[in-house]
Amino acid sequence: MDVPVYNMKGDEVGSMSIDEQALGGTVNPVLIKQAYVRYHANRRQGSARTKSRSQVEGSGRKIYRQKGTGRARHGDRKANIFKGGGRAHAKTKTREDYRLAMPVKMRRKANRNALLSKLLDGEVRVMDSLAFSEPKTRAFEAMLGALGLDRRALVALSADPEKSRNARLSGRNSERATLIRVSDMTCFEMLNHRYLVIERDELEAWLNGPSSQTDKQAKVSPMGAQSGGES
Repeated sequence: MDVPVYNMKGDEVGSMSIDEQALGGTVNPVLIKQAYVRYHANRRQGSARTKSRSQVEGSGRKIYRQKGTGRARHGDRKANIFKGGGRAHAKTKTREDYRLAMPVKMRRKANRNALLSKLLDGEVRVMDSLAFSEPKTRAFEAMLGALGLDRRALVALSADPEKSRNARLSGRNSERATLIRVSDMTCFEMLNHRYLVIERDELEAWLNGPSSQTDKQAKVSPMGAQSGGES
């Protein structure tokens, strides 16, 4: 598969050859969904709480006298039937674990397969460079417009903070893009955005890095430690 390579002005300046078989050959929706659900579930903190009437802040004064008003008997306004009162059956568990397990090799295959699906749909913009001379949001927005991105984009930047500094500072306030490190590029992030923008060198490194080990070699001779992201 030949993928066009663009510059920051939106002009096509070359092409990049990507082996479809290395990304799974065909899209596997079942595998991608399993990985997507796993990444989504593992983001849950499991720390949701609700307050009982004893935990609600407020006065404990009786709201009106016990008899003679014709109304129901009440104490303070913390009862569950009042607005702002406590919950009748408050959630008090310390922490719930929603984490799901999935073998590393399956996760890597799902991530690569998700990239294949976006390549087939023409939703990947491979850049020759994402180097900004200075941090400037206007320049970042102009680049997105030149690339013809009409929906939200995922911009994968280098893990080297010095190399990606200007691009990171330029795009952090953009409402049209989400910035991540290339090492954090998972199927969950890719499928939550319509477009993927990534430098050619970074994409080649991702394709040939630890994510490419989807067989026994992942355990026999792993390609270095993971730096921050999940493969």
